[in-house]
Amino acid sequence: MTQRLTIRRPDDWHLHLRDGAMLEGVLPWSARHFARAIVMPNLVPPVVTGAEARAYRDRILAALPHGMAFDPLMTLYLTEDSDPDDVAAAAADGLVTAVKLYPAGATTNSASGVRDFDKVRGVLERMAEIGLPLCVHGEVTRAEVDIFDREAVFIDEVLDPIRRATPGLRVVMEHITTAEAAAYAAEGDDTLAASITVQHLMLDRNDMLVGGMRPHLYCLPILKRGTHRPRLVEAATSGNPRFFLGT
Repeated sequence: MTQRLTIRRPDDWHLHLRDGAMLEGVLPWSARHFARAIVMPNLVPPVVTGAEARAYRDRILAALPHGMAFDPLMTLYLTEDSDPDDVAAAAADGLVTAVKLYPAGATTNSASGVRDFDKVRGVLERMAEIGLPLCVHGEVTRAEVDIFDREAVFIDEVLDPIRRATPGLRVVMEHITTAEAAAYAAEGDDTLAASITVQHLMLDRNDMLVGGMRPHLYCLPILKRGTHRPRLVEAATSGNPRFFLGT
């Protein structure tokens, strides 16, 4: 029985390339190892229209080193002003693969994200109709919620109500970090999936905090208690197609 599987050109289903000098620095590393990637839209200003997604893709391809093959799959940044018709048109034109939901203030460049989820209900309903996936940064941002609990609270207070109100909406829980998220994805139907980062499979908050702060291990969502990591590893190695890599 084969004990090792080598994927020579995998896909990265959650990638930050940024823009400008950062794009030029990061892109060669991603293109060297991955054939395709879902590219996050949280630039400044964010990528909110199909035209902006096309322009960003053009900048990515222009920065690609000669001789490298790489297919960036673009996304739109969901705001409270997003128009259902504009989102549907961008998808119909083949400009975007998904729409990204950032709760306002949850992570880098998320100030333009969603505060009132009722204001994006029309967009989500249209996305469900046309089969366009919603990629979700799943954390609440209320100050009274401990940062280590924000993913689990988001599932209960935001994600599950969204899915119940919008049957058929395809949802990707991005970079999950908790046993609760792994269980929720595993127990869901075929419209639900989750990406997992390498660092959340390898590290927990002790690696970041014990013996002194290691700032380069800080990310959002933050590394969690060690009891969560085995559940993430179990999900990632389960063979369940709902779980996949997003770096």
